[in-house]
Amino acid sequence: MKARDVILLGAPGAGKGTQAKLLSQELGILHISTGDILRGAVAAGTPLGKAAREYMDRGDLVPDDLMVDLVADRLGREDCAAGVLLDGFPRTLPQAEALASVLGTMARGEGVALAIDVPDEELVRRLSSRRTCRACAGTFSLDSLPAERSDCPQCGGELYQRADDAPEAVAQRLRVYAAQTKPLLDYYQERGRLIRVNGVGTIEEIAGRALAALRTEGAG
Repeated sequence: MKARDVILLGAPGAGKGTQAKLLSQELGILHISTGDILRGAVAAGTPLGKAAREYMDRGDLVPDDLMVDLVADRLGREDCAAGVLLDGFPRTLPQAEALASVLGTMARGEGVALAIDVPDEELVRRLSSRRTCRACAGTFSLDSLPAERSDCPQCGGELYQRADDAPEAVAQRLRVYAAQTKPLLDYYQERGRLIRVNGVGTIEEIAGRALAALRTEGAG
């Protein structure tokens, strides 16, 4: 059986993390984030993990070629045989081209890219309403908290707005994301491997649209 690989794309605030968990469960494939791959390799002390740790310890980004090698190593493991949902990779066009080469070499097919589309004004609203707990680091939306509550519902700690969640910072993050991601969307569109779904609505509604689209494309 050919692996069913899904590449999840979406701006900050699009709800990728929530949807990734639901979709991977429904599709019966493994959800893997870039962070998971890096942490796993570093914790295991593999040669690739040690190389990545040198960059991470300096506060530098892990280079594309090393990141591609880490992803290829992870995809080659038995628990990925049925397919994976990749969250956070690729982020750039060179990474996408390298991933396509890796998948081809492994005879996994090209996979499909699933983009969760949310208007910028909604993304700004979602992210600027996010609050983080100073004590437990949990994150919450003001929309989900009672109007009279200003402390953390998990531990009672102080809630605050991170600097990168302020409206002006969010707008800049979205500009950077759009500049980086448009070439990715164009790349997958040109290859006939792009699926776009409306990311506005309840969690269940968005997941339902995504699953229907993926199954229509034969990815589910």
